[in-house]
Amino acid sequence: MRVMDWFHDLLFASDAKLLAMAGAGFLLVAGFASLMERRRGKARDIERLDQVGWVPWTSVFVGCAIIGGGMLTMSLPVVIGSL
Repeated sequence: MRVMDWFHDLLFASDAKLLAMAGAGFLLVAGFASLMERRRGKARDIERLDQVGWVPWTSVFVGCAIIGGGMLTMSLPVVIGSL
């Protein structure tokens, strides 16, 4: 029964609440990109130095952090006012 309540709240959420949830999702992706960049930067064996990843994790982190922070900033006054 809890799943239906959550779905009902999500279906009838305000635009500000949806914007805040999307911003939180972008910040989660930014955190994942930061973790992956840290993992790639750790020391490797000398034989594996030519194996470099193809995902620009720093760019993904910066882009998602800016978008997520902007979305949360835009929705913050409405979300705080409704608490």
